Amino acid sequence: MKATIWHNPACGTSRKTLAILQESPGIDLTVIAYLKAPPTADKLAQLYRDAGLTPQHGLRLRGTDAAEKGLPDADDATVLAAMAADPILIERPLVETERGVRLCRPQDRVHEIL
Repeated sequence: MKATIWHNPACGTSRKTLAILQESPGIDLTVIAYLKAPPTADKLAQLYRDAGLTPQHGLRLRGTDAAEKGLPDADDATVLAAMAADPILIERPLVETERGVRLCRPQDRVHEIL
């Protein structure tokens, strides 16, 4: 099974999710360091749609200026554009497999799509 993780190595939950993926047999894993290679607004929209989330649900508030920018109450396009421009605003980690997409907080949510 193919799996892609949008990973931030500074995040403990992201590291734990990555470890689960690496230890799972039969996983063809792609790791994207999204702070260096951020997803586009269109890719983020697809990921959140496939996860059954709104972009606001995928917005990282802690340690960011998202609230000051009014992003929690902004429309989807505004939130997605802000995330694509400043990927620190993306809550992590996001994992995509052929079985779906999950925002893996907590990390054990990754098992739902393996």
